[in-house]
Amino acid sequence: MALPKVLQGRLSVPVVGSPLFIISNPDLVIAQCKAGVVGSFPALNARPAPKLEEWLKRITSELAEWDAAHPDQPSAPFAVNQIVHKSNDRLQHDLEMCVKYKVPIVITSLGARTDVNDAVHSYGGIVLHDIINNTFARKAIEKGADGLIAVAAGAGGHAGRLSPFALIQEIREWFDGPLLLSGSIASGGAVLAAQAMGADLAYIGSAFIATEEANADPAYKQMIVDCGADDIVYSSLFTGVHGNYLKPSIVRAGMDPDKLPEGDVSTMDFGSGGNTDKKAWKDIWGCGQGIGAVKTVEPAAAVVERLKREYAAARARVLQA
Repeated sequence: MALPKVLQGRLSVPVVGSPLFIISNPDLVIAQCKAGVVGSFPALNARPAPKLEEWLKRITSELAEWDAAHPDQPSAPFAVNQIVHKSNDRLQHDLEMCVKYKVPIVITSLGARTDVNDAVHSYGGIVLHDIINNTFARKAIEKGADGLIAVAAGAGGHAGRLSPFALIQEIREWFDGPLLLSGSIASGGAVLAAQAMGADLAYIGSAFIATEEANADPAYKQMIVDCGADDIVYSSLFTGVHGNYLKPSIVRAGMDPDKLPEGDVSTMDFGSGGNTDKKAWKDIWGCGQGIGAVKTVEPAAAVVERLKREYAAARARVLQA
């Protein structure tokens, strides 16, 4: 299971920072990449649409400057997340920007399309597609994705129901390409466990919400620090697709987290960059089950340093066992 060339020798720890809707911004992405993990952001975070080019200019130029000044410690590549959903009327524009700036990694969600993959491949980029089950995984590879992100139970945001053990096992029976695992990973030990079960890289989101660079409400960041796995609610109400959310944010919005009705997938709307007026994005805060490992709000580089220490310690424990 060899890593794609774009990732070889570029990571300080085998981690990809997942794209966080609204929260991921150039400050966070650049900090992650300089620290040695892949930083990513949803294209729809850059709004209005012309701002995407501003973000791509800044990220590519600052990382190039870093690499020139630190030839022995080059930055990790960055990634842009494209929502491949019929309501996303920005997809063509945003994809053209990715091609123009030769974005190294494109993460696709909510749909797999051959034309999107072909566009990224035209300049040598790679496509990682996120999936929640083996059926979607096969479809993504059939349509030309280079790798898969297995979004298992416990992941923040739109998460699947399957155990990571089952999901990774079934995918590895037929796929030997790049495979990432998402779901309750917030410590270096969990990163090593993901690799032990067959993944190449860990896909971490919630731990990076509680960072100084993240574009999140300070109360959101503190809620992550204060909460644990018991404080996560799995519901389809807010977007029509099942996801994990912080229980205190639901209570604060005046709802009973134990009596939430089912949502309607037809209400999902990414038109013109998404509707940020909806409670789903402003008042109800997504988060994964692994946040018990997050003890403080700190710079993204400090999170990566912690992951590196914990990863090395976990490897040492396993070797001694």
